[in-house]
Amino acid sequence: MTVPDETAANLTPRVDLEALRRQFDLGGLVAFVPGGYGALGEAVCWALALHGAKVAIAGPKGERAERLAKELAAAGHVAQGWQLDARRVSAIGEVSAGVVAAFGRIDILVNCVGIQREQPLLEVTEEAFDLVYETNLKSGMFLGQAVARHQIEAGIKGRHIHLLSVRSQLALRGRGYSAYCATKGGLLMLVRQHAMELAPYGITVNGVAPTFIQSDRIRPHLERSQFRDYILARNPLGRIGDPTEVAGPVVALAAAAGSYITGQVVYVDGGVTASQ
Repeated sequence: MTVPDETAANLTPRVDLEALRRQFDLGGLVAFVPGGYGALGEAVCWALALHGAKVAIAGPKGERAERLAKELAAAGHVAQGWQLDARRVSAIGEVSAGVVAAFGRIDILVNCVGIQREQPLLEVTEEAFDLVYETNLKSGMFLGQAVARHQIEAGIKGRHIHLLSVRSQLALRGRGYSAYCATKGGLLMLVRQHAMELAPYGITVNGVAPTFIQSDRIRPHLERSQFRDYILARNPLGRIGDPTEVAGPVVALAAAAGSYITGQVVYVDGGVTASQ
């Protein structure tokens, strides 16, 4: 009969209370947020800054990125804005290098880049499909690559977070979502593959996938009573989400709280994907 060795070290670690206090602390970290001035991106930028991160905001309309950066700075945070067409690989490299030059490092990538061009399957044009592909999927590939190269070279155990959609998992009846669903589904697999390739370097890669969230972008849909009623009826929580409810999981995955999570997608959807 084996008797436990009372002198052996206990395998159960003591609870680190200081680590628990700092679970969502981003102090001293630099976050690069392409697409950071839309409804979701803006909430994400504010959330990252409020938890201590320095924020680099980028997007095709540089003046909007700079305006949000000035608002953050006026509130006491550190932020800068850049113009970025994320469809261009060379531009991704240039802006990523600019962020490193300005802040010294990139710890966190939050990819908020994404568009939709709705066309029924029989009417999809090559031009529209390519635009959605380049914006939603190709950009995610090369944003991840550019940031990973810097992090690996600098020895940074970073975080990559991509904003997806419930359309990465669910198709939509009666709507022309071929390009959007295909690219968001592709981005889901990109998250998983990047997670596997970057795990040896201590870099985590995850996705946050919302359903319809309150914004000017979805206002036209919500103003159509029949479609609004359909959206609310299929949502177990029975309401439209708020951008802050998307920003919360992003912060968790960017912070120490998410250090043991990689290759996963968090669906912020009121239970839609659980019930479909």
